Amino acid sequence: MLSVLARRKVSEADGICSFELCAADGEPLPGFSAGAHIDVHTPAGVVRQYSLCNPPGERHRYVIGVLRDAQSRGGSQAMHEHVQVGHTLRISEPRNLFALATEARSHLLIAGGIGITPILAMAHELSAQGADFALHYCFRSPARGAFLAALADAPWAQHVTLHDDSRGDRLDAAALLNAPAPDRHLYVCGPAGFIDAVLSAAHAAGWPEAHVHREFFSAAPTDRHGDQPFEVELARSGRVFQIPSQRSVFEVLDEAGVEIETSCEQGICGACVTRVLSGTPDHRDQFMSETEHAKNDQFTPCCSRAKSPRLVLDL
Repeated sequence: MLSVLARRKVSEADGICSFELCAADGEPLPGFSAGAHIDVHTPAGVVRQYSLCNPPGERHRYVIGVLRDAQSRGGSQAMHEHVQVGHTLRISEPRNLFALATEARSHLLIAGGIGITPILAMAHELSAQGADFALHYCFRSPARGAFLAALADAPWAQHVTLHDDSRGDRLDAAALLNAPAPDRHLYVCGPAGFIDAVLSAAHAAGWPEAHVHREFFSAAPTDRHGDQPFEVELARSGRVFQIPSQRSVFEVLDEAGVEIETSCEQGICGACVTRVLSGTPDHRDQFMSETEHAKNDQFTPCCSRAKSPRLVLDL
């Protein structure tokens, strides 16, 4: 766990603030790669994940963008209302679950709204590498577009195309994605509906699944009506736990002292992915791909359940 100071707080757009964080002890911060995020222990007592958006080569600061979400459990609201310059926060070291593909020779970056944050770091890194890339940023109006000044002033501004919905300049995903190249990879981040639309267009155009990368900031609503209890067996100890319909596997195991790393508790970060040895999971995460889901050899205990009466886990 790292202790950091909020050195700057800037309003980047309606409902979006950026925070510049530096080490409380003045030492260099751990390095990170484009697409990485940190876990922030917010003043509301909940942990939230925020992507790093500054150039990855920087060690003197981390910069995050926070969207104030009225539907959240209070984490983003606390960041906006209670974190001021000089305040201390506890954060994790950076972790990357949305990394640039090292084998790609061309990169297509697409962001919607607050989804620009990891995409910004990607553009910084790709520019530093001299790589071929294009960035498309979609927002509802100039007041809702975050980091527009930074995009305009960036040395790689010529790679950026802005899509302002208020001016009728909406992204035509089907046209943009209609000709996938063998060595080109796609990265998309933003609201769930936005990501789904881009992924659908990519799928329809024949983009290989391995060339399509996405990161969700929040989980899609899940219909829990009809959830049934099931059993979880821990292969290493033989212990069996009953999972009630209204509780998650993680909650039950955590209460019993079984340690599973978790972060988002929504199935979007991948921290808790656990190997399944037997049984059929009911996948409810947005971290793994459809191909990974089809294998049924791992699942996210923070949100996913079981289609079979019992799951045997490699725990």
